[in-house]
Amino acid sequence: MPYTPGLHLLSEFTSENIELLNSSLKFRDFLSGAITEHQLNKVGEVWHDFEGGGFTAVVCLTESHISIHTWPEYNLATFDVFLSNYQHVNDGKARNLYDSIIDFYDATELQKNEIKR
Repeated sequence: MPYTPGLHLLSEFTSENIELLNSSLKFRDFLSGAITEHQLNKVGEVWHDFEGGGFTAVVCLTESHISIHTWPEYNLATFDVFLSNYQHVNDGKARNLYDSIIDFYDATELQKNEIKR
């Protein structure tokens, strides 16, 4: 079987929880725990909270990355999770991590794309 680089999940969702969309603080704590729980390896991160609300973040992993951008004024967020399969097939972890983020925001998925890289 040929090598497949991994699963990339891209999403747009809405959430009524404006507090969670407005500030990165609680999501940062949640994501740190989720990364540990899924036995992933963080190698860097950039977080930026916008004046007036909303935030953007990218967390680099040895397995690839997680990114998010929120628009609390529209109850909207976009995010993606890409986990490579270099040493392990991580498709299940990518889907579980994706689902945990949707659950964290009590979100309604507007669109989701799964790309097998």
